[in-house]
Amino acid sequence: MNPAGGVIPKVLILMAFAVILGVPWVFRPEEASAPAGAQRLVILTPHNEPIRYEYGRAFSEWHARTHGKPVLIDWRVPGGSSEIKKLLIAQYTAAVETGRILPSGELAPGAEPMPYDLLFGGGSFEHNELKTKGPTITVAGAEKPIAVPISIPLGYSTEQLEEWYGPKENDGHKVGINWLYDVGDPKKNDPGQYYLGNALSGFGIVYNRDVLRELGLPDPTSWTDMTDPRLAGWVALADPRLSGSVATTYESILYSYGWDEGWRILRAMCANSRYFSNTSQKVPLDVSQGQAAVGTAIDFYGRFQSQSLLRPGQSPEESRVGYVDPPGVTLIDPDPISMLRAGSNPVIARRFIEFLMSVEGQALWNFRKPSSPGPTGGGGRVFEAGGGDPQPPLGPERYELRRLPIRRVMFEKYADRMIDRVDPYAIASKAENKNWRSSIGVMMGAFAIDLHDEQVKAWQEIQRLRSINGRPETIARFEEMFFAWPEHELKDGTRLAFNEPNYKAIRADWREAEKDGRMTAIRLSYTAFFREQYTRIVSEAWKAI
Repeated sequence: MNPAGGVIPKVLILMAFAVILGVPWVFRPEEASAPAGAQRLVILTPHNEPIRYEYGRAFSEWHARTHGKPVLIDWRVPGGSSEIKKLLIAQYTAAVETGRILPSGELAPGAEPMPYDLLFGGGSFEHNELKTKGPTITVAGAEKPIAVPISIPLGYSTEQLEEWYGPKENDGHKVGINWLYDVGDPKKNDPGQYYLGNALSGFGIVYNRDVLRELGLPDPTSWTDMTDPRLAGWVALADPRLSGSVATTYESILYSYGWDEGWRILRAMCANSRYFSNTSQKVPLDVSQGQAAVGTAIDFYGRFQSQSLLRPGQSPEESRVGYVDPPGVTLIDPDPISMLRAGSNPVIARRFIEFLMSVEGQALWNFRKPSSPGPTGGGGRVFEAGGGDPQPPLGPERYELRRLPIRRVMFEKYADRMIDRVDPYAIASKAENKNWRSSIGVMMGAFAIDLHDEQVKAWQEIQRLRSINGRPETIARFEEMFFAWPEHELKDGTRLAFNEPNYKAIRADWREAEKDGRMTAIRLSYTAFFREQYTRIVSEAWKAI
């Protein structure tokens, strides 16, 4: 018996905790010199440098003017929203398991605070998971483990929420907007407010006008345009398993068109794609460079790319890159902010949230900068409130962020100051959330991403037969094979068709399979089914001429 046998595993565990707790310092950017007397706020974010610059500058000025001292924001940018969520879950799990955070959720006496104060940005899905998928603590005498959410409820009054968002009965709070503020439901007595939306994101199509003209195609206006076989090899997509925003884009298609038609559109889009990027930011860049004709994009990525290519005096319609939110089928998702548990500066963190929701903070998202041409001039005009003292200039100093604010007052009172004349409340899809999101990564991985070459070859064979006027009944049979679904086998051996009525049961079994180790085999069985379908199409197509 090795007397050290029990020591080595403990050492490895401690080393793992050290790595997890050290990650924030590895990803810590070089710090700007702090203004004299400045307080510090640490914000974790997936946002780009223009957003960080404008909100860091403006909040520090607001705080100095309102509270007497500037604030230095220490931005931490370890990756996209999915990577940030994984990082936080790992860190808070380590903190709970080592006793740094108590079962009450409070910081243990004498323990160092957690490294971040806020999570700013990322989709509502990721922020909701910080509430629901935090660590658990097993406490003696308790009936079940105690969950410790990573974020904390903010506790703003109903009056404050209605000032920011309008009455809860507003149409935007019921349909059309993925309105996950988590402000609480009085009927359930839920305090809520684990995160609040501060901007709105749409998910649409970015396109290259020059490439489309060469292909003989018009500018796209709907998701179905991306299924046109003439776009084969010219569609740029991203992997929903690696990007939360991309998953939301595909989710909007499913909800807007329904289960059957939505999946058919997604599968045809995938068959036309040239790749699946690991980041949503690559798609608009490649479209702008002519590497792809069309692609999916978050609205501000698409608009920013279009604007960056404008020559002096050109209008957005003259740019070689365009962006469109397909009207009526665009999911509008709030871009939230969460206060993180046991951070070092909760008072300043709350002030940052309040600044974000002020007119001054909201104006940064879509107002013009001072030097930008426009019918109303730049962003440096001073507003006066009720004839009183002049208010500070509204809008960005250096970068035009091209995002949509969340407060309705911005569209009602300041529409003439905004670059993008888009009313997100008008263009939003009226489709309800069906809780199908978890299907997207699993099934797209199986039928497209992990079998891209096979899927493309099968799609090309179907289009080749159509181009030579192949027999309609044969083409219909191959299309049925191409869009077919595998059966799902439950743990007890029951087999279910993969369809809308069965999805709730399938999703529940996936959750169990993740726990008991069956999920890898399930994914492989789906992939094998799709590979067989594609292989049969390719092998039989030549015999069908």
